[in-house]
Amino acid sequence: MTVSFKLLGTGAGPGVPVFYCGCVACQEALDKPQYARTRSGAVIKAGQETILIDASPDLRDQLIRERIESIDCVFLTHWHYDHFGGLGELEYYVRLKRHEALSLYLPPEAVDSFRQAFPFLTDVFELRPWCFGQTYNFSGLKLTPLPASHSVETAGIYLQNKKSLAYFTDTADLPIATMEKILASDYLVCDATFYGENWFPHSHMSIKEAVVLGQKVKAQSIILTHLAMHYSLPVTVAQLEQELSPYANVSLAFDGMVLNI
Repeated sequence: MTVSFKLLGTGAGPGVPVFYCGCVACQEALDKPQYARTRSGAVIKAGQETILIDASPDLRDQLIRERIESIDCVFLTHWHYDHFGGLGELEYYVRLKRHEALSLYLPPEAVDSFRQAFPFLTDVFELRPWCFGQTYNFSGLKLTPLPASHSVETAGIYLQNKKSLAYFTDTADLPIATMEKILASDYLVCDATFYGENWFPHSHMSIKEAVVLGQKVKAQSIILTHLAMHYSLPVTVAQLEQELSPYANVSLAFDGMVLNI
């Protein structure tokens, strides 16, 4: 069985473009909508199951854009607004169509935060705190949350089917044990938030740092995501693709990109 992994969003917290910014990256995205970036998230199709990875504030638009009509469960990597802010968009899907609570896998430390933020959704989601290193099976697909290096309890998602894919949108390098687990993955889709100076070196990576990480773990294909494009030096897609051209196995993620595993 082939599993599809689709990137719903590939941007950092502000997205691209943003209403208050006139930088070259935002202007490029306004002129060429294919370069616009919604906040990061993904959807996995495994057999008859559809698994949502993170729920960005742009979730409604992402689901409509990709014509996704059903979701079977949600997996949150961490409790930051750009990754959980769209949970409320699933309320009426559950109440009006599904009529059954969605399993919401979330960080153990985020359970109380969820209840405080969304007291009106306690019957919409069945909370299932995930465990680092535990493998969850979805129609034969193996999904394992592995520790990332971020400012709150954060997992990257390691997928194993015919091929392997490691998805780490928010991390500063990776713990050694995690690197050992994802060694020689077919795909590494990873945090490349900053171009130029990395303002938050304990939480995120720059594009150069992401490439180095991909080389360290011997990933077959390195795909850069969670791209701010504004931080700390604005850059266009054209400029980035030119700079990355010497690396045969490095590419930029784009909203709607599909990887088959």
